[in-house]
Amino acid sequence: MLVKDFLSYLRYELNRSQLTTEAYEGDLNQFTDWITGGNPGTFQPDSVTLSDVRTWLATLAREKQTATTIRRKAQSLRAFFRFLLKRGVISANPTADLTLPKIPKSLPDVVRSEEIEGILRLDEEAIDLNPDDEKELRDDLIIDVLYSLGIRRAELIGISDPDISPSAGEIKIFGKRSKQRVVPVPQALLQKIARWQKMRDSLWSDLETPTPLFVVKGKRISPRQVYDAVHRQLEPTGARKKSPHALRHSFATSMLNEGADLNSVKEFLGHSSLSTTQIYTHVSFAEMKKAYESSHPRVRRKDKEQ
Repeated sequence: MLVKDFLSYLRYELNRSQLTTEAYEGDLNQFTDWITGGNPGTFQPDSVTLSDVRTWLATLAREKQTATTIRRKAQSLRAFFRFLLKRGVISANPTADLTLPKIPKSLPDVVRSEEIEGILRLDEEAIDLNPDDEKELRDDLIIDVLYSLGIRRAELIGISDPDISPSAGEIKIFGKRSKQRVVPVPQALLQKIARWQKMRDSLWSDLETPTPLFVVKGKRISPRQVYDAVHRQLEPTGARKKSPHALRHSFATSMLNEGADLNSVKEFLGHSSLSTTQIYTHVSFAEMKKAYESSHPRVRRKDKEQ
C-alpha cells in the first residue's frame, strides 16, 4: 500500500511520466521482495537500515548489474524513503547517508546516418496499403519519426492524432513532466504518417480517444513494442546499441555535423539545460577526427610509414 501511495504521489502530484513511475515501481517491488524474503506484504519500512540498503546494492553488483542501473535503483529508494519521512511513516531515512555509485562518462551511441537511410526503404509514392504490410509500415514510420524528430520513446508513444498539424507542418510533443514543445515535420514524413493513419483506421475502428498515432492490435503501442520494433529494424546496422535512444543520439549528432547551432538542437530535444546538449559536440568532434584520420593524405601517409 505504501508503494502504491508513493507511485500515486509521483504520477499525480509530481507529474512524473508513466514510464518513470513504472521504473520506480519495478525497483521498489524488487527491493521489498528481497528484504522480506519473497513476502512483500510483510514489508516494514521503519525496520530498514542503511546496512540493508548497502547489502542489497552490493547484491545487485554481484549479479553484474551496471553502475547506471544500480544508481537508478538507489535513487528510487532514496525518493521513496524521503516520501515516507515527509508523510511521518518513518522517523529516520535509512538512505540519508547513502553514497551513490559513480557512472563512467561515455559518448552516446549513434547509428550512422547512411545506415538509417538504408533502413527507410519504403517508396513514398508506391505504398500498397495491404493489411499484411501493417507491421512493416508501422515499424518503418517509428524509425523515421524517432530519427527525423529526435524525440524520446515515451514521447513517440504519447503522440495522438490531434497533436499532428499537417497544415502547419508540425507536431506537438509532450516531454518529461508534461512539458510541451512543437517540432517541425518534413512534408515527406507527414505523407508517410497520413498513409499509416489510413491503414490503421481501416484495420481498427474502435480506437481510444484521442486516437493514438501508433497502435498494435488496436491498442496504443507499449514501450517494449517500440523497443522491439527499433531493435529489429536496426539489426543490420553496426550500431552497438540498437535502441530508440540511439536514434535520438543520431538525430542530434547529424544535426550538429550538418551545421545546426547547439541551441536549436537543445530545443528540438526538449533539454532544459544547454549543458545536457553539449555532450553531442564531443560526438561530432569524434566523428570529425575519425573522418580526418581516414581521409587526410598527411595522416594516411604517416599511418602507412609506421
